[in-house]
Amino acid sequence: MTYRIGYLIGSLSSTSINRRLSSALIKLAPPDLEFFEIGIGDLPLFNADLEGDMPPSVVAFKQALASADGVLLVSPEYNRSIPGVLKNAIDWASRPYGHNSFARKPTALIGASPGGIGTAVMQAAMRPVLSFLNAPQLTSPEAYITYKPEVFGPDGEVNDESVRGFLSHYMSEFAAFVARVLAVSAPGHIGDR
Repeated sequence: MTYRIGYLIGSLSSTSINRRLSSALIKLAPPDLEFFEIGIGDLPLFNADLEGDMPPSVVAFKQALASADGVLLVSPEYNRSIPGVLKNAIDWASRPYGHNSFARKPTALIGASPGGIGTAVMQAAMRPVLSFLNAPQLTSPEAYITYKPEVFGPDGEVNDESVRGFLSHYMSEFAAFVARVLAVSAPGHIGDR
């Protein structure tokens, strides 16, 4: 079975190192995962006044999330927390009340930073947000990637065997996690009654 995975990049920069990381992850993923990017750059700032008549970009964003079997969040850390553009997207995804696009979606969180702790603090801030949204999360292995330009090529190649091995393992674990979560959260499962 093939699972459609929507991925969000928590940076709007065309030269984002997390965009480069996402290319590597897609190349290293098992063949049963099929990826498509869910863009967040066109979303307006969240405003509850717009919920009654959602902007077209928000409708398209929520439809893309709804069509995904799972979600991969690839994000930098800004000021020791979640980048504003990504948090804004998550806030839109959760609205209106009762129409949370993240509910029951198997989700993985990974990020790269030039710093030694990768994106550990951002991920610690993100986990309770995803928990509140009822998004099951891959919690192990954790992935805090220290970005080195010589390791990550522009087309998704990874020039370090140990990093390539770790990322490949991470994506295999995510594939297995998606399958497990969807197996128990399919419509008609006892937990849905």
